[in-house]
Amino acid sequence: MTELDVGVRSLEGRDPALPLPAYESEGAAGMDICANLPADRRADGVTIPPGARLLVPTGLAVEIPPGHEIQIRPRSGLALRDGITVLNAPGTIDSDYRGEIGVIVINHGDRPVTIAHGARVAQIVLAPVTRIRWRETEALTESRRGAGGFGSTGALGGSGRVPASRC
Repeated sequence: MTELDVGVRSLEGRDPALPLPAYESEGAAGMDICANLPADRRADGVTIPPGARLLVPTGLAVEIPPGHEIQIRPRSGLALRDGITVLNAPGTIDSDYRGEIGVIVINHGDRPVTIAHGARVAQIVLAPVTRIRWRETEALTESRRGAGGFGSTGALGGSGRVPASRC
């Protein structure tokens, strides 16, 4: 397992009692990141109605090493239990961004959900970036799949029922 140093800065107004993002188990790929709500919302949290989205502040800014990104990913427990997920999953934080990390969440559930101050709202994953260097061509190599898309491999049946697959 490779480890890299990443600069992190607590921004003005960040609750000093909140921990920095941390791995919750030995084999975890992502670190949980906490909501840092404005001082006037810390006691009650913020409520997200069904279908609504919200930018959750974290009070943190980072200095990501060149050639890397931080991905913002949903937490599976919030998704299963409450229908809360990261709207643009995975969100990308580029290595040259120095502003506050914000987490865009959406409530896909059927009831309002309150995000408490300090709640673990997402995971962050440091990932290497491979950049594309385009090479224009007149033709692409042949493949067994060809141009078949959406459902062409049999995963979608069109009947409103997802058929069994070869999993």
